[in-house]
Amino acid sequence: MRVLLVCLVLAVTTWAQRPKHCTSPPLLVGSLSVLGPKSDLGAYGKYTYDALGRRVRFFEVGSYKNQSFQVDLLMLFAEGVLYEINWQNHTCTKKALKDHFQPMEVPKNATLLGQVILGSSSGFGQGLLVNTWSGEVPETEAKYMSTFTEFGCLPVSTLYHTEETGGVIVSFFNILIGIDDPQVFFPPPFCQSAQLVGTTDFFGAFF
Repeated sequence: MRVLLVCLVLAVTTWAQRPKHCTSPPLLVGSLSVLGPKSDLGAYGKYTYDALGRRVRFFEVGSYKNQSFQVDLLMLFAEGVLYEINWQNHTCTKKALKDHFQPMEVPKNATLLGQVILGSSSGFGQGLLVNTWSGEVPETEAKYMSTFTEFGCLPVSTLYHTEETGGVIVSFFNILIGIDDPQVFFPPPFCQSAQLVGTTDFFGAFF
């Protein structure tokens, strides 16, 4: 009887500790790096993320096939609009967003690959407990592998692969919860007269 009780306690404890699908905090600011297929694409940038208002702002600098670039993107999914902002020329390119807002989360159909500690577990504060998940996006026939922190459900990295783009690795760091400047979600005055000139989606605009 005592052995059975111990087994039940261990089973309940193991189940309680099993990583669960989760959603990141709705308001985030942070930095990211992007590495594209065959190292043709390399970029560093900052982002502001608002899941409540379904808005994202990206600012990136990088290189694509040995050509440097700088891009400032404002994605307003609730309005179905994307602005590509050129501060040097004070011009905007306005496009319709054809896909829906995707929150930072572990999708319900994602499969857990494992839980590991980044760094070391030998001392306090020397390691970060993370969970890695994999899955597919039927709409784009893409495959992904994403890593999130166990505590807080913050994104660490994502490997995203399609036949069209190949593999793209995005790493997230310096994340802060909350938004210190909500004005980043409003296009500058010189964008007010911009007219729609086509459609795009999240990955098409970002990559």
